Amino acid sequence: MGKITVKLSKEIGEIRPLHGVNNAPFSWGEPEYVTKMFRSAAIPHCRLHDTQGEFGGSHFVDVPNIFPDFDADPDDPENYDFTFTDAFLKPVTEANTEIVYRLGVTIEWGPKKYNIHPPKDNLQWAKICEGIIRHYTEGWADGFRYPIRYWEIWNEPENPPMWTGTKEQFFRLYAVSSKYLKETFPHLLIGGYGSCGFYAHTREGMDDFYKGFLTYLTDFLAYIKEENAPLDFFSWHIYGDNVEELIAHAHYARDVLDANGYQDTETFLDEWNYGAEGKGFEGMHSIIGATYVASSMCAMQNAKVPDKAMYYCATLNARYNGLFDLATRIKKKQFYALEAFGTLYQLGTQIETESDTKDVYVCGAKDGKKSAIMIVNYSDKEQPVYIEGIDLGNYNCSLLSDTKDFEPIPSEASVVLPKYSIILLKSNL
Repeated sequence: MGKITVKLSKEIGEIRPLHGVNNAPFSWGEPEYVTKMFRSAAIPHCRLHDTQGEFGGSHFVDVPNIFPDFDADPDDPENYDFTFTDAFLKPVTEANTEIVYRLGVTIEWGPKKYNIHPPKDNLQWAKICEGIIRHYTEGWADGFRYPIRYWEIWNEPENPPMWTGTKEQFFRLYAVSSKYLKETFPHLLIGGYGSCGFYAHTREGMDDFYKGFLTYLTDFLAYIKEENAPLDFFSWHIYGDNVEELIAHAHYARDVLDANGYQDTETFLDEWNYGAEGKGFEGMHSIIGATYVASSMCAMQNAKVPDKAMYYCATLNARYNGLFDLATRIKKKQFYALEAFGTLYQLGTQIETESDTKDVYVCGAKDGKKSAIMIVNYSDKEQPVYIEGIDLGNYNCSLLSDTKDFEPIPSEASVVLPKYSIILLKSNL
């Protein structure tokens, strides 16, 4: 029998915002559903990328969607179309979820490329971004004063469906625009670049395309250091099924930044999910994907990296959405996993917990007398465990499994975790 140890009196830091998401379950018929769901899970961040589908739904978020005539005057409000993006952000901000705004474009998989080319004038592009930022943070052009701190430049420029230019062209775009925006808005945080990830760091036999992701980062850091361009946060991605690999990539990002003099730069895992290849989509929509998400959040919290994470994605009609059913909007297993971590996040202070069993992950939090512990079995077999260090009589216990959606079960020190399952203990004091 495995053992879970809980030390309520040992506080070890804050619960970090690791259950953020990309986009939102927005629809014109019921935008308030976004607010309801985000409040339910205390979603801390909503990153805006690939918003509302292909080509950014043609009118949402992307720079060319908001500013369709690149040669127009960026100081003239009439040249911007904020209408659809305004509507999208409203229910998100009403949930007290912080926006991470990606300045760039949506991925283009089709045979013809429209918006993923290098801008013909980097400074003009930066000034257009200035107008977008002013609209959403300073009320410009009948806008808003939202507390949007994080502005991310581009996404996956190593990936051909995201960028048709050279890496030197992207480096130049980042340097010009980041310096301009930081000088204009010194109180805001400017970063990028949504790296494809570091698969070649952990997987044998990767080809030059994947190996290039590693050198892309070090070349980027060398370039912006020479240009004295800001990098308040660095963002990166991973899709897989191995929790320990995710943590290895998180450490890799942190170590590379530190080694290159960027010790104060935050790291964001701002795209991640279970699988995404082969049977990945099947698992993503099942309890398997939910326990991967839950165990990964526990592992990230315990490893102290990254600083923030944002699941991809919460768009209703996306294949990567394992959170909500498109037709019924009923919550799915992965949403329950985010909601459980949200319980810990709202308590605020992490307490020391430990699991001695492979594939069983644990994380706990407290706020005064209240406490909660999440235990995850990310394996295809039952795992009997003994929970010590707390009086189980003071806790309500619920189970998420293939057949249960956090339904109450007896609170007992000895418990058998079903395969691919989550137990949430919440104090009843």
